[in-house]
Amino acid sequence: AVAFLIRIAADPHHPHRTAALAEVPAPARARYLGVASRAELLLHRTGIRQVDCDDYGFEVTGYPAGWSVAAARAAITADAALLLPLLHDPAPATRIRAAYALATVTDVDGTVRTALSARFATEPAPDVCAALLLATAEITRARPHPPTTALLRECWQDRTRAAEVRLAAAIGWLCLTDESVPDDLRAAVGGLATDERARTMDDLPWMAAAGGSGETGLQRCLRTMLHPEQPDPMQYDDPWAPRS
Repeated sequence: AVAFLIRIAADPHHPHRTAALAEVPAPARARYLGVASRAELLLHRTGIRQVDCDDYGFEVTGYPAGWSVAAARAAITADAALLLPLLHDPAPATRIRAAYALATVTDVDGTVRTALSARFATEPAPDVCAALLLATAEITRARPHPPTTALLRECWQDRTRAAEVRLAAAIGWLCLTDESVPDDLRAAVGGLATDERARTMDDLPWMAAAGGSGETGLQRCLRTMLHPEQPDPMQYDDPWAPRS
């Protein structure tokens, strides 16, 4: 099914290509809705110990769902050459969705990371730039690349860049390191993450998936990453729980 959807998305004359592209990466991700922590956002679980029922549950057939995730990623990796040209599509939404799909590729030789970087260097739309950075960070989390981690830090520190770009870079950098959160990062995102911008950044599929319970994805990511001691609003008081 994934290969079929990729071919629809790659056909410039197909009337449902954008809808098909939006569905391509969904089977390649699992247990990602509401996930916004540094430890789990952008994480690719791989290997028999990680891709098991504890991570993904089971298919209706009884097989571990992680097998389907691995198969979907393999299919996207095999057809990455069909998706790469979509990074240059005239429609910004298509470029964002292409980046989201390509982020699931097993990028052994760095071809996809290089393509994302090249597109970022010429991309005019800030939201697409943000998507390209998140996709690059996701691939780098699976296959570490120190220059990319350094680039993300440079991007969130660069005051000349658009707010969306700096916020995406900050989130990507936090997911790639275990360093303490720098004071200048806290100050930067605190001034950039307005309520309006948080809503518009939900156009990025990573952020849309991370949100929940009244929080946008950006708000949830920043609360979880910068203030992990704060309670999760998704946890509610159970009226049926016994009272002491």
